[in-house]
Amino acid sequence: MPTLAELPLVIEPADLLAHLGDPALILVDLTNAARYAEGHIPGARFVEPKQTQLGQPPAPGLAPPLEKLQALFGALGHRPEATYVVYDDEGGGWAGRFIWLLDVIGHRRYHYLNGGLQAWLAEALPLEQSVPPGVNGMPALTLDDAPTASRDYLQSRLGAADLAIWDARSPEEYRGEKLLAARGGHIPGAINFEWTAGMDPQRALRIRADIADQLTALGLTPDKEIITHCQTHRRSGFTYLVAKALGYPRVKAYAGSWGEWGNMPDTPIEQ
Repeated sequence: MPTLAELPLVIEPADLLAHLGDPALILVDLTNAARYAEGHIPGARFVEPKQTQLGQPPAPGLAPPLEKLQALFGALGHRPEATYVVYDDEGGGWAGRFIWLLDVIGHRRYHYLNGGLQAWLAEALPLEQSVPPGVNGMPALTLDDAPTASRDYLQSRLGAADLAIWDARSPEEYRGEKLLAARGGHIPGAINFEWTAGMDPQRALRIRADIADQLTALGLTPDKEIITHCQTHRRSGFTYLVAKALGYPRVKAYAGSWGEWGNMPDTPIEQ
């Protein structure tokens, strides 16, 4: 049996089941407090999803400041040798965002439970209601800018032949018909592939088996730098995760997302 660290980025419920209790494992639940209390995967520690966001306008999707991240990861018992497994119950948005945060703190040992809690429940695997003992720590973290595209960086790259902007919002938002900011539309050249279109509802919200072909047909290819966004970098947590899982070598999240871009008076917009 492979060790936890040897598993691919995207793992199945049986993989996780075999490694429950592994001393290297930090299992993170990003559902909601009520769902967690009702029953969660044994050993999972709950993280309120909004703790992963800055939460301040105009760009609430930015990462929290260093001290907040240190408190968040300290409460999880973060350590350099740990391997994280992350799940939610919505198909991977919050879980993918958490994986982006792990990249931001330079921690590369992680996995996503394919389909999250939905897949675990579909296989009738055990849940528990007990909460793991508390951990009080304040790890020394160093932040890495590489996983994140700032607004200035993205704007400087517009029109580049090796850039593909993956807009994970709804088609109505993309076309500017549904406004969630002062201005509607999309970033020039952005390709719209809504996040839920990448999930398979017949397989408990696992990532679609044909996702690589779908992205290639749209021009979201591994030879390009992929910059993905939505409104607050929650939905694009999933698309960030997918691009990473497919082995795309250059993937960034525009964490400011449309909450920032659409509320600026002078950013270029197409409709």
